[in-house]
Amino acid sequence: MKQYHHIRQNYGKNELQESMIPEYPAELFSAWFDNALKQAVPDANAMVLSTAKEGRPSSRIVLLKELKESGFVFFTNYNSRKAKEISTNQNACLLFFWPQLEQQIRIEGLVEKVSEADSIAYFQSRPFASQVGATVSRQSEILKDKQHLKQDFEALLRAKEPLKKPANWGGYQLVPDYYEFWQGGADRLHDRVGYKRVAEAWEIFRLYP
Repeated sequence: MKQYHHIRQNYGKNELQESMIPEYPAELFSAWFDNALKQAVPDANAMVLSTAKEGRPSSRIVLLKELKESGFVFFTNYNSRKAKEISTNQNACLLFFWPQLEQQIRIEGLVEKVSEADSIAYFQSRPFASQVGATVSRQSEILKDKQHLKQDFEALLRAKEPLKKPANWGGYQLVPDYYEFWQGGADRLHDRVGYKRVAEAWEIFRLYP
C-alpha cells in the first residue's frame, strides 16, 4: 500500500468576497476566465466534461471553443463515447480547474447540438492538419494498428484537397442551470458560491467548504 498523506497544498491567494459576487453567474465566469487568460494559465480553456449512461459516469478533457449567452460550446465526433452518452442522457457537467489561481468552476446543465452552420464554420476555421485528423479518426472505436491511422492521415494530408466537415463531426453546447465557484482558502476554509437557475432568475448561496 502507498499513502500520499504528505501531499498537501495550502491555499490562500484570494477570497471570494460578497462584493465580488454578481447577480448573474456568467459575469463571474467571464471575469475569472478573462483573468486566467491574462495570467497566461496554460490551457485555460481546457475543461473536464462528464457524461453518464445508465448511471456509469465517464470524464475527459475537451476545449471550450465558444462562450455564447446560451452556453459553453465544444466540438467532437458524433460517434464518440461522449456523444453516444449525450444522445441518451443530456445531463452533463463541466469542470474548469486553474491551480495557479487556486480556482475551480463546476457547471451543470443539458447538452444540445449547435447548428450545422456553426459546426461547418468552426471546422473550416481549423488548421488543415486538424481537419484531416478529424476526418480520418473513428473516435472511440478500437484501433488495432496505429500505423494504418498514420497512413490514412498522411495520404489525405499530401492530397491537400479542400475538406468538407464530416457528417459525424460537429459542436455541442452545454446550457447551464447550475454553477459552483470555488476559491481556495487558508486552512481549508475555501470559498464556495453556488448559482441555481430558478425560472428566469438565479438563486445565489454559499456552501460549506
